[in-house]
Amino acid sequence: MTHTRWPWWLLLATAATLSAHAQQGPVGAPQPDRTLRDPEFGVIARHLGLERLVDMLQWQQQGGRYVAIWSPVVIDSTRFPPAYRNPGAMPLARRRWVAASVTIDGAPVDPEVLRTLGEWRDFRPSFSALPGNLAATFQPEGIGLGSADNPLQPRIGDLRIHWRDLVLPPLDGLVTLRDGRWRLVPKTDPVPMDSPAIAAQPQPEAFPWRWGGGLVLLVLAVAAYRWRRR
Repeated sequence: MTHTRWPWWLLLATAATLSAHAQQGPVGAPQPDRTLRDPEFGVIARHLGLERLVDMLQWQQQGGRYVAIWSPVVIDSTRFPPAYRNPGAMPLARRRWVAASVTIDGAPVDPEVLRTLGEWRDFRPSFSALPGNLAATFQPEGIGLGSADNPLQPRIGDLRIHWRDLVLPPLDGLVTLRDGRWRLVPKTDPVPMDSPAIAAQPQPEAFPWRWGGGLVLLVLAVAAYRWRRR
């Protein structure tokens, strides 16, 4: 009786293919349902969300003196001396836009994935679509825009604006396709190793090969069996 000999490279390729299918995850990049845009500045998001952050230079009382600081909120200066009064309101508001829905490989992503894993990251946008009235007020400063005539010597009331993008990290091992939707991989509470339930179970020997899964072991076992019986 003759037995088929499997080349070693075919065994490895088959094992890798089976392992990939067993651990299938997202392949493509997350896609928002629409392009997100800051309508006032023409800034366009690169990913799944867009946030405009605004800081204004204001007086702040520190001990017995007044210092100028950048703040995202209005600092109450009603009790400050007249020379240290701040503007009464922020000329521009902080705003945020987030994609209503996101898909990966054509399947929708559960909103919980975005809320749990989404990261807001600073980025420097293109200001080619900056309207003329704002172009006369703001100029590029760092990764954003500033209203100071001299960025090295800003004055009280000057603004600094920058934008952040909402992105997802690599999702391998973090999400799974369930019921036609990408969802977070369920987390199980770890059981203490000294618990009676663990102690009562037989402990398997540690296996030195950690690069393969059960399918890889099965393929290699079949190959070894055939090799012995040739």
